[in-house]
Formats: sequence, C-alpha cells, structure tokens
Amino acid sequence: MKTINQFFEGYAEKYADNPMMLEKIGDTWVNSSYSEIREKVHQFAAGLMSLGLQKEDRVSLISEGRNSWAISELGILYTGAINVPLSVKLMEGSDLKFRITHSGSKMVIISGGQSRKLESIKNELNEVEKFIYLDMRPEFGPKDLFFDDVLELGKKYLAENKAKFNQTWQSVAENDIANICYTSGTTADPKGIMLSHRNYTANVDQGLSLMNIPTWFCTLLILPWDHSFAHTCGIYAIIASGASMASVQSGTIPMETLKNIPINIKEIKPHFILSVPALAKNFRKNIEKGIRDKGPVIEGLFRHALKVAYTYNGLGFDKGKGWRVILKPYYKLFDAILFKKVREGFGGNLEFFVGGGALLDIELQRFFYAIGIPMYQGYGLSEAAPIISSNAAHKHKLGSSGFLATNLELKICDDDGNTLPQGEKGEIVVRGENVMLGYWKNEKTTLDTLKNGWLHTGDMGYMDSDGFLYVLGRFKSLLISDDGEKYSPEGIEEAFETSKYIDQVMLFNNQKPYTVVMVYPNKESLKRIIREHGKDPASAEGHEAALKIIEAELNEYRNHGKYGDMFPQRWLPPAIGILPEGFTEENRMMNSTMKMVRPKIMEVYADLLDFLYTPEAKIIDNEKNLKAIAHILN
Repeated sequence: MKTINQFFEGYAEKYADNPMMLEKIGDTWVNSSYSEIREKVHQFAAGLMSLGLQKEDRVSLISEGRNSWAISELGILYTGAINVPLSVKLMEGSDLKFRITHSGSKMVIISGGQSRKLESIKNELNEVEKFIYLDMRPEFGPKDLFFDDVLELGKKYLAENKAKFNQTWQSVAENDIANICYTSGTTADPKGIMLSHRNYTANVDQGLSLMNIPTWFCTLLILPWDHSFAHTCGIYAIIASGASMASVQSGTIPMETLKNIPINIKEIKPHFILSVPALAKNFRKNIEKGIRDKGPVIEGLFRHALKVAYTYNGLGFDKGKGWRVILKPYYKLFDAILFKKVREGFGGNLEFFVGGGALLDIELQRFFYAIGIPMYQGYGLSEAAPIISSNAAHKHKLGSSGFLATNLELKICDDDGNTLPQGEKGEIVVRGENVMLGYWKNEKTTLDTLKNGWLHTGDMGYMDSDGFLYVLGRFKSLLISDDGEKYSPEGIEEAFETSKYIDQVMLFNNQKPYTVVMVYPNKESLKRIIREHGKDPASAEGHEAALKIIEAELNEYRNHGKYGDMFPQRWLPPAIGILPEGFTEENRMMNSTMKMVRPKIMEVYADLLDFLYTPEAKIIDNEKNLKAIAHILN
C-alpha cells in the first residue's frame, strides 16, 4: 500500500466498523466509522472529478480540524490532484494569496471560520475556478459551491462512472505529489515542500516502528491539521492503526476554540495527545495554578512529591534502578494521592504525550514524567514527512529526541559534509523514503538541501552511545561568540521559560563578547508574589521588586545556583532586557508553528539589543527595564 489511496482503501476495509472520526455536533459527539468516512471520500472525490479536477491540479485547503478536512484531502488525492494544506494561523490576506497563487491552485476549499480571510483577496485569485465552502453561507457567488453539494454531484457521478472513478484513483503512483506544504516563511518567501504519496506511507511505517497505537486508542487532535506532525502522526498513523481521532470543537473565534480544548479532553478521554512545547508549557502552568489554588499545604506537598518523583524516575531508562528502588513506595503513595488527581483533569485515560516541534527542555519532560503522563519527545521536520526519531514507552531517555525510526539512515556531518564519529556534534543529515521530492518551483534551494538523496536538515545534533539522538537547535539560531565558538540557545531559553515569572525569552549573541537576553515576564505571577510581600505592583518599589525577582530566577543557572551545572557559564547572559509585549503571531514575532521569528525580533528590538551591550544594561533596574516593567504591571 504505497499510495495514500491504496493505504486508506486497505485500512478502511480492514477496520470498516471501527470508529474513525469523532466530531461534536451541538452538544453531542458523533462517531463516524471507517466505512462511513470512505463513502464520503468517494463521493467528494467523484464530485471534484465531475467539476473537472484532474491529475496534478492543485487545491488549497484551509480549515480548522474536522471530519471534512480529512474527507477533503483524501478526496483530492483520489482524483490524482495535489492538496495544498494551509495554516489557519495565517493572518494576512497576502500570506494566503502567495500560497494559493504560487501553488497554482485551481480550487480552494475553505471553512466558514476562515472565509473572512479569503474575502479580501478573492477577486485577485483569477486562476481559481471554484471556491468550495465547508459551511453554509447566506449566499454563494458564481464560482462558489457548498461542500454538501459537491457530495451530491459525486453521488450522481459514481452512479454513472464507477469504473472510471476506480481507474482514476488506482492510477495514482507512489511518487506522485500528494501535498505541497508551505514553510512559515520567517526569513524569506515560504517554500513549498513537495511530499509524495510514498513519503507519507513510508513515514507512517517508520513512525509505527517507534511506538504502537492499539485499535482502541483515541486521540484529540489539538494541533492544526496542516501541521506536518499532526498530519502524519495524528491522521495517517491513526488510520494505519484502526484507532480513532477526535477534532476540537471549533468556536466562533480562536480564543473560544482554545477554551474548548480542556473541555473536549475531559469529554473524549484521549489515550494520547500530540503536543508542542508551547502547549506543554500551558498545560504545566494550568496544572500548577490548580495546585496553587488549593493552598500552601497542598502546594508544598506537591513540590515535595515532584522532587521524589524526579529522583526516582532518573532519565527514564534508569527509572527506579540502583538505590532509587527505596523511593518506589513513596512515589506510589504520591501518585495515588496527588498525581492521579492531576491525570483525571486529562480525562483519566491519558497514557502519554508525544512531543514534536521545537526542543522540549528536560525539566519540562521530568515534570510530565513525574505526574504519570510522560511526554515522549521526538524529532522531525516537514521535509522528512516529518518523523525521524522519537522516545517511546519501551525505550526512552529524557533530554534526548529518542531513537531512529526503521528504514532511515542518519549521519552527523561537519561543515564540509564529512561524517563525524559517534558523540561529536554536527549537522543532522538523513536519507529514506520519507524524504521530500524537493521544493515547489525552487530548484536552487532544493539542490542546497537535497544532496545525493540526503536531506541536510540545518539542525545541529549528535548520537550518543546508547543510540539516542540529541538535537541541539537550528544552525541559523546559534549563538556565536567573538572567538567564533557556537552554541544553541534553545535549551537555555526553554529552561528559563519554566519559571512561573517568565513567559518568553530570546537569547542573542552575534560575535559579541557575551550573550544577552530579552525577557517577557508573566504579569499575573509577578503581581501575586509582589503583593504577598506587602508591596504594590504598580509602585516604583513594586517595579524594582519585579525586576529583582526575574534576575534571581536567571541567577539560579549560574555557579552555586540551583541549576548551576545545566549550561556552560559563558553562554549565560549578564544583561537582561525586559520586553513591553510578548512574541505573537499578530505582531509577526511568532510563526504559525509557534516558533520565534528571530530575524523579525532582532529587527524590532535592534535598539534594545545595542543597549544591552552597554555597562548600564548590566544593572537590572536600569531606566529602560523600569519603563518596560511599569508598562506591564500598571
């Protein structure tokens, strides 16, 4: 089953009566079986064929996760056409227009919640022949169609052209393009990653070599479905396992959808959840807030329980070994009286998270491991469809990105492309059937990235002696000192952000004598502790206290601090700059995959970065910081 079409047909037949998709309609969760979804896929594909969609045509799809998202993608692929999944986090009409135009999309499929973005550019999309709306509209234009009407067209087409329909979907080849997935375009025009049918089906096989998903498992897909991680691990790996996927109930605005996530988790009671660091941090902060609200006694007990669990668990592979065995009864006790209640907030069935995206710091991993919901960190990138490695229940080491998937080659290379010995740091380079075909209409970048079949990831890492991959960060984001030494900032940034007084952090060093840091504080936590110390957060005294608290948090990573042995001291910042606002998608300092857009941040805060290399900046309560913290706390 090397094409997605063969893949879906085979598993839809094998698991015909299993629930495949769960969607909340009104107040009720409705199950749709594999055979029911396959029937809709056939109808939608046939409807697209009747509208003239042909092999290699492109169709842009922009919608929140829902049944019709998967039906649309599979329907497109059955026609031999190419799906162009677009992020719902694209805010500007120009971003949408570039991708639709650059891909040469013949049709656009869009949800009601996303249609407003389309209206401002619709008249400029002259090459688009049809706009298919997943939700009913007050009125439809001459090029517009309703999703249900396409299904009706498909029913008629199938009644008259069943043999032609079967011949069409079966004629798709494994190396035909299935998706053009656009990068976030943080430093230049976004690149369209061409992924073939075989890229996906091979990567599902590779992913399932890392961990098993039983047929009775259900997941709530909280990540955007166009996200390569959610796409492969959350849709296609579920299909190959005969398991179930539920979509988050969409609200009328994005914030309402976010508020539905914890509600839906309790309703669905998922067995595992795909997560990224930004979500993991939010989960942890909500857990800690719930504990804190129960009073100082419970909070103190919880902190002590965490310490016991951290010690007992070690790095995972050595859990409970050696002298740690004496801690087992204490850990079991704390699990029964504390951690189990935390897990009930996730529905009670949640066995693990799978972490993807950026680096996930080890302290955050220790936290979730302690409460009995391990976050098994993996590594991948869209150009690899995306799975390369992962930790799993039977084999894991906290701090690593896990072990390599099967049928995939990996090497660590120096700047000249030479393979480095085990344990040495260099660029992660991989080769396998999951590696992309190249970038759409971008031969130069394709040649720079794909060399003799090897994908040069642009990520720095190494393999340890136990076969675990350690990813150290993007080469483009490295700190570079004045003597030329390089270091990835992401681990330090992630560690700093575990502080309840800090929301966001960015380190900077571009051939300078020392590193500096920009911090966006957590307003509510700072206000609370300042009041607890009898001060007014809005007063000058309160502002100074807030700055001292932030400085003290970062000082814990210096020699003699609580975490003094975590990072090389030379990369820790002696100067701290307080930011008046956080990094968001709206201000373009965060991309659609919740990663910092470093070039944009450096551009916006160029003056602050210059200031941080002055003697005055090394005094935390300098004039600039006092002004910024006043803006936040007042």
